[in-house]
Amino acid sequence: MKKVFLFLMTALAWNAHAQSAMELTAAEVAAKMIPGWNLGNTLEAGDNTHNFTNKGGLDAETAWQDTRTTQEIINYVRSQGFRSIRIPCAWVMGHISDPVSNTIDSAWMARVKEIVDYSLKAGLYVVINQHWDGGWLENNIDKTGTARTNNMAILQRCWEQIAETFKDYDERLLFAGLNEPNSEDNPKDTTIQNLIDYEQKFIDVVRASGGNNAKRVLIVQGPSTNIDKTCQYMAGKMPTDPAGRLMVEVHYYAPWNFWGMEKDESWGNMFYYWGTENHVCGSKHNATHGEEDYMEEQLEKMRTQFAEKGIPVYIGEFGANWRTITGAYERQEKHDSSLQYHYKTFMKKCIQKGLVPVIWDTNYRGMPSMTIINRKDLNIYNEYMMKGLREAMEEAVVR
Repeated sequence: MKKVFLFLMTALAWNAHAQSAMELTAAEVAAKMIPGWNLGNTLEAGDNTHNFTNKGGLDAETAWQDTRTTQEIINYVRSQGFRSIRIPCAWVMGHISDPVSNTIDSAWMARVKEIVDYSLKAGLYVVINQHWDGGWLENNIDKTGTARTNNMAILQRCWEQIAETFKDYDERLLFAGLNEPNSEDNPKDTTIQNLIDYEQKFIDVVRASGGNNAKRVLIVQGPSTNIDKTCQYMAGKMPTDPAGRLMVEVHYYAPWNFWGMEKDESWGNMFYYWGTENHVCGSKHNATHGEEDYMEEQLEKMRTQFAEKGIPVYIGEFGANWRTITGAYERQEKHDSSLQYHYKTFMKKCIQKGLVPVIWDTNYRGMPSMTIINRKDLNIYNEYMMKGLREAMEEAVVR
């Protein structure tokens, strides 16, 4: 027993040294982050009429959901088997104390830091980003001239402050430059180049800030975090990083009919049932596309075009809405099974391919909902989603 204890103490000491030395590659960090969970609708919440003001304040944390984040909540997330947490953050939207210098409010920065500390204490890897943030940049990627110059300066100023605050944190903390940078359905060369230029600015600012930021793993986003656009426009065209520690981020919400559609339309119906074994005879709400083969194709493209070439893939958001099903021929239990199978299949494929899946969770306890964890009462809100994730973790064999 004594030998085992000494071995564990030596291993822990080595791991602490490795973390402080920032020695892990991006791929090695990615392997430690599976699976991930989003603290959604929390630090990114607010009102975009408050852009470039300090009107959001600390109350913004509960503007879109009702529970203030605590150490106990983060500990509970970790206890469910999650190994990383994504903390979407707003900065410009309601948290700028001086709009001339674009200074981030010190109380807000301290609150973000507090939740990052909760997460690290719980043993999680952590990602903070500049989320939608009132759309000041994400809705204006295509702008040129003075607007582009001004936005570049704001982005630089924000990341200078974030990087300075966290520069002594070890490699368990990662930065993501944006969230879902909007592009047109058929992106113009200018839009794509602007996006890469913004991401290059993010990388350069963080690297120049010193400390552990010189080697910190950074995450850049594909156009609209769309898999097809990312493969088309960014494979082989990534921004450059002198440290060689980049990940690429996409999101996976598919098919729309299953995960987010709110009512039947003339061009198509909602999908209540996903996966051929979950289809219901007589229902007009069985999936007709976007099932297992499509998921496999999409994830495999990211593996072969990025992960296989040394750029880990971070799927920063994934989810589908749990619905109340009514009507002739409809079956609630088949919808529940569809949801469980959808989450299991996605998670399992990601693990097998070495991609980092991060589940979207908003803490909305109603229907329809993507919430897994009830933060208010510290219990599982959606057992079907959670069971699917657990089954995937038990069954998946890494490639």
